[in-house]
Amino acid sequence: MTFADLLVMLAYLTALPLLALGLAGRQTSATAYLEGHGDLPWWALCLSLVATETSTLTLISVPGIAYGSGMVFVGLALGYLIGRAIVAWKFLPLYQSGKMLSAYDWLGQRFGSSMQRMASSTFLITRLLAEAVRLFAGMLPLAAMLDAAHMGLPHAVLLGGIMLVTLFYTLCGGLRAVVWSDSIQFGLYLFGSAACLALLWHAAPAGVLHTLQAAGRFDLFVYNTPPFTSSFTPLAALLGGTVLSVASHGTDQLMVQRVLAARCLRDARLALMGSAVGVGLLFALLSGVGVLLWVHHGGATLHQAGFATPDAVFPAYIAQELPSGLRGLMLAGVLAATMGSLSATLSAMTAATVGDFAAPCAWVARRLSLSGLGFARVITLFWAGALVLCAGLFAQGSQSAVLVGLSIAACGYGPMLASFIAGMAWPGLKARILAPAFGLSMPLMVLAMMYLHPYGKPLAFVWLIVLGMITLFGLVGLRYVIQKRSHR
Repeated sequence: MTFADLLVMLAYLTALPLLALGLAGRQTSATAYLEGHGDLPWWALCLSLVATETSTLTLISVPGIAYGSGMVFVGLALGYLIGRAIVAWKFLPLYQSGKMLSAYDWLGQRFGSSMQRMASSTFLITRLLAEAVRLFAGMLPLAAMLDAAHMGLPHAVLLGGIMLVTLFYTLCGGLRAVVWSDSIQFGLYLFGSAACLALLWHAAPAGVLHTLQAAGRFDLFVYNTPPFTSSFTPLAALLGGTVLSVASHGTDQLMVQRVLAARCLRDARLALMGSAVGVGLLFALLSGVGVLLWVHHGGATLHQAGFATPDAVFPAYIAQELPSGLRGLMLAGVLAATMGSLSATLSAMTAATVGDFAAPCAWVARRLSLSGLGFARVITLFWAGALVLCAGLFAQGSQSAVLVGLSIAACGYGPMLASFIAGMAWPGLKARILAPAFGLSMPLMVLAMMYLHPYGKPLAFVWLIVLGMITLFGLVGLRYVIQKRSHR
């Protein structure tokens, strides 16, 4: 790592918090801290949505997958576009119809506070585990690149440093600082990815497009794979990607918090649909980097090129072949991706805690003699500590523990989405039927994730969501039949 690289990274770490806080302004109440005054522009919310759903793993993994499988993430983005159109049409009017702090307020209005808290607890637990994994796994490429540059730091120091910088602007500026910092961070790693693509294209031999087309590297889908084991077959990408997008952007507080901060329904829809275009553009850029890296290595397989995993391909290029200055910019981009998803998670978990557990939170705040804003910041600190602790625990585990942590978010998506759909489509459905079915479906999904391995491979992420929906609908139907017979 050269002095220019170090200077770029230090400039980023210094400028980002100050710029985000300058744009956010001073927060004087818990409402402003968690909701952002409701005056954020739709394009900033759009960029924040993209930065929230992507992470270091996205930045590193997509080029690696494209190296071996082509533009399959672009095919998955088509499913995302369909799913977000459904959310914009059906879910957003529900959220914009009343004053809501979390996605689960609607479940509380429809089924009562017990169902609201059950859904919110599911979000908090699954998000804690999933984000802890993203934090630790997303730190590994940064640690590897720093090691290659002879600037290695202990994992605990890196984790703590990333969290402290993120906490600084999150605690001071609230949701507004999170949205503005996300927008800046997305712009940073989008520019860095485009620069890498341009350099690889400039160095590519003549006839590179023909070479890539002949090798199938422009294919949007994967074919001839065992059913339900890949997320990139045409059915999985389009149907599964649609379901995934509806679940994540329609029922997950991490995403819904952004659209709740929009000025009006029109702005919320613009932000949501714009994010589908943004993530598709990012996937296309990163996939382009991946297929050009395949050309750069002479069409060699991962093993032939000396890579142990697909995730090693892009970090090796950043650390070893990028020019000075741009290398520092991409390292800052890797850091930005981690901080973007982390700050969004802290804000969303705080809003869900304060909004969905209002009565117990108010009691604790009175006991501690804290204002609403002060208590919200204490909750943010609590979740920050929990995330660092869980990330440290994952560091002691094996790769399988990491994969389980990444997959566990899917266990909540299916039952959660099915609960929202059931509440909309079945006016007569009561909480006494839905709540037990929801509570039972969660452990069943964990068991399915751990033990349901068709053809000897784990069930693909998107199909786990579909299975969760089917399970909840089945349990609701069974409970309804049992209750009906008991009343005869």
